[in-house]
Amino acid sequence: MRTTENSLESCLRLLSCHFTWNLLEGERSLDDIEDSVCHQSELQKTEFKATKYNLLAYIHHHRGRSQEALACLQQAEESIRQEHGDQAEIRSLVTWGNYAWVYYHMGRLSEAQAYVDKVRRVCERFSSPYRMQSPELDCEEGWSQLKCGGDHAERAKVCFEKCLEKDPKNPEFVSGLAISSYRLEKWPPPQNPTEALRNAIRLNPDNQYLKVLLALKLQKMKKKDEGEKLVQEAVEKALCAPEVLCGAARLYQKKGDPDQAIRLLTKALERLPNNAYLHAYIGGCYRMKVLQCQRVQNGTYGEREDVWELRRQAMDHLQRADELNGSLQHVCSYLACFHAQAGRYEAAEYYFQREFSKELTPLDQQVLHLRYGNFQRYNMKCESKAIHHFMEGVKINHNPHVTEKMKNKLQAIAKTRLLRQGEDPETLHLLAFLQELNGGKWPADENSDGVSGYLDNESGTGMD
Repeated sequence: MRTTENSLESCLRLLSCHFTWNLLEGERSLDDIEDSVCHQSELQKTEFKATKYNLLAYIHHHRGRSQEALACLQQAEESIRQEHGDQAEIRSLVTWGNYAWVYYHMGRLSEAQAYVDKVRRVCERFSSPYRMQSPELDCEEGWSQLKCGGDHAERAKVCFEKCLEKDPKNPEFVSGLAISSYRLEKWPPPQNPTEALRNAIRLNPDNQYLKVLLALKLQKMKKKDEGEKLVQEAVEKALCAPEVLCGAARLYQKKGDPDQAIRLLTKALERLPNNAYLHAYIGGCYRMKVLQCQRVQNGTYGEREDVWELRRQAMDHLQRADELNGSLQHVCSYLACFHAQAGRYEAAEYYFQREFSKELTPLDQQVLHLRYGNFQRYNMKCESKAIHHFMEGVKINHNPHVTEKMKNKLQAIAKTRLLRQGEDPETLHLLAFLQELNGGKWPADENSDGVSGYLDNESGTGMD
């Protein structure tokens, strides 16, 4: 029995399907992938239904929902029969491979073997026992890799390039290449960074999402007028497509117009009222408005009533996002900062610790140490904890701007402590840390030396 199982597993590893494409490598969570599959417009068209159901089956499997996975694979099969009757066998190879893997993990080895045999019978007609070269299969992998985000865009690009070698004018293949190239976001851009997207739009004139991506690329290239015109056209023609609305909102947010971004995202929310990502995005836009108002009011006594209302709107959406999906990054951090501003320090501490418990990117970790350090310094008046978190953030050193902010704060704290209480052990430890950051030199003027010179240096207060 064990020999049979080992033999079956060896055959399974030769199949071309979601279980052999390494789709979960990288930082993206199952929640992120599921949202991308279910709520973004790339896979909502009828011809992509099988792709969508195969991905959902893979997600269900990894969540331990075998019956739901099998139901999705059944829907994928049905969709293929309806949409690709003349190519049903070839286009079903990925689905059959997924069936085989799901049944294998369920311990239903005879059914797993039956699907492996179905794949083998088709592939043998093309001189290969368990997989074959086909642009349709490469395309299926390309869309699946693309939906998994991050570094998978590079693999997706390779898949679509292979497809285009066989069929250079295929609109679906050209669109896939354009989107994967956009997602790679290489900067500085290649000589013609918009060419792939413009070519895809020529072959897919009704694909409004491609127009939004081109607009965002043009905005980055300082061609804002052309980009905004494209976005307006896309939104007019695809008012019900959440991904188009979100992409357009992103353009306006980058432009510094959170009001227009909120209007577009609210339309998307009408379609997807329980989407955590939309609530988080809207909350982030209201936060942007709060920050804009606070900058305008800087130096005035108190806050206007409209700022409190904006803060309430931001917190309502962020709270809803957290209720729907507690793993979203930034949400708890934003809520913590809002609670701190309102003097609710226990709630702020709770949300900060929630954010620290998540799997964060180096940049997000660094920013979180900055925010929590500020909370400890200015709200809790706990200088020791502030020093600790600013130092931890500086050590990460992922974003130079964030690193410099924390270095300046540490220098300001060191100067104040020397003036207030002299050379106590914690202050000396901080000064040694700052000295190491500056290549063994004290962070002081050229003509100053040692601790006394540091006291004379007025350049490093670093207050925001």
